[in-house]
Amino acid sequence: MAKYEHIVTEEESGYTINQILRLNYRFSARFRTKMKYQSLIDLNGTPAPGYVKPEVGDVIGVRLPEETSDFPAQDIPLDIVYEDDDIIMINKQPGVIVHPTKGHPDHTIANGIMKYMEESGQSFKVRFANRIDMDTSGLIIVCKNANAQNELSNQMRRNTVVKKYIALVEGSVSEDHFLIDLPIGRPDSVSIQRCHMEVEDGGKDAVSEFRVLERCDSAEHGPHTLVEVTLHTGRTHQIRVHLSHTGHPIAGDRLYGGRTELIDRQALHAYYIEFDHPVTGERVSFEAPLPDDILAAAERCKIR
Repeated sequence: MAKYEHIVTEEESGYTINQILRLNYRFSARFRTKMKYQSLIDLNGTPAPGYVKPEVGDVIGVRLPEETSDFPAQDIPLDIVYEDDDIIMINKQPGVIVHPTKGHPDHTIANGIMKYMEESGQSFKVRFANRIDMDTSGLIIVCKNANAQNELSNQMRRNTVVKKYIALVEGSVSEDHFLIDLPIGRPDSVSIQRCHMEVEDGGKDAVSEFRVLERCDSAEHGPHTLVEVTLHTGRTHQIRVHLSHTGHPIAGDRLYGGRTELIDRQALHAYYIEFDHPVTGERVSFEAPLPDDILAAAERCKIR
């Protein structure tokens, strides 16, 4: 059984266990109900009801039932940026899918996490708070328990999670800073490709904010632009569709019109994410540097 532990302070004297837990943790309403009816709260190692008022120095513990996923463990490299009792931040490499699907049943990040659990002596159910495309690199959040996943999902719905990407796009983007508000839909259920589709025709609102970082040009490869993208919604292929629609497809993005002489996958990297920690409530942020292939592509299209 995993456990959160908190030592009662002088300032918390006279408070009930429930009040102290609310002050220090952002447990969901569903999990607080489970704590009550499944007797998951301990006081100094002994089960205790939430209305008890502990003494200064007492240890309040919250137990979590042990869970695991049934994916086979496989040796998939993981670049772990951060880890604590509730989340793991992974800088995903391109070419690896996040979670098993019908078309990709194994050799995913989830399989790599199962192997990591074996090696680190941990046991938890693999829950992803966000996902990125197979050929997109960058930050993904893995939740170690349902409470963390539920809280982060709520933050996603409230649009309080900040997600930023960097992309190398074809052509010289004229505006330094601009917003694209263009609904996106899936016209063909067989194809994964998305496109601009009005809401009345089944499209969903999609908003992306763009800021030019650098413009470059070369006789061999022509003009390109390095842009930072902030997502205001999180639709599938949103950045790729929006950039392609403006005439600036992402370099290497075959699906949406990008050429592949500079890089053989879409030059898109989820480099920054910011959110409230799902348990402590502390505002946290993480960054992952541009991978070598995007850096090399950007260097090759600079003026010689």
